[in-house]
Amino acid sequence: MRFDVLTLFPEMFPGYLGQSLLNLAIERGLVEINLHNIRDWSKGKHQQVDDRPFGGGPGMVLRVDTVVEGVEAVQAQGARPGRLLLLTPQGKRLDQAQVEELSRCERLVLLCGRYEGFDERIHEILKPEEISIGDYVLNGGEVAAMVVIDAVVRLVPGVLGDEASHRADSFSGAERLLDFAQYTRPREYRGHVVPEVLLSGNHPEIARWRYEQSLARTRERRADLLNREPPEATQPNPNS
Repeated sequence: MRFDVLTLFPEMFPGYLGQSLLNLAIERGLVEINLHNIRDWSKGKHQQVDDRPFGGGPGMVLRVDTVVEGVEAVQAQGARPGRLLLLTPQGKRLDQAQVEELSRCERLVLLCGRYEGFDERIHEILKPEEISIGDYVLNGGEVAAMVVIDAVVRLVPGVLGDEASHRADSFSGAERLLDFAQYTRPREYRGHVVPEVLLSGNHPEIARWRYEQSLARTRERRADLLNREPPEATQPNPNS
């Protein structure tokens, strides 16, 4: 899978791209990530990428000519254009269902904003999909781009050592429940013990316990996830 990231600050990414799981995926050829400096398409000797907003107001706005020409040049580098995502707090909030959809793409192009945002004509000309990672404002789209990459890459076949890992994650599966409680050694610590069912070896009972844990945790912490359909209607058969 190929990612192209257009940013004013490509130097923010090497440390992130060098982390173990992602770096291994890159080395194995499962993932390709290309960084592009938006300034490479800037105008004039001062490499100006932004300007004051017409009509007045604070801050600076990213120029339409620089961004559009940069995106078009990057799209032309591949065998076919990628799915263009613009990271903005005004976009659709990212969730696991969308991450799963994005993971099926061959190529994603991520456009990172800065300052007061983009000239509106960038949206009109390029028609990107706008994505937000939450209802808050960051200094720029770079961290949001890393979030998208991190969430999508782990669903690329071969990236995780155990392909079952992501299927048991929070928000995954048909019901989108939160993950159940997990335990490992030691069996007892400061009076806190591992639930006996997890030590029983009874796999149907363990599956049932984990489902009940997920359901209870979701009711307590994210009841909104249960409002879409009754989870009991799709409860997995622990005997299967």
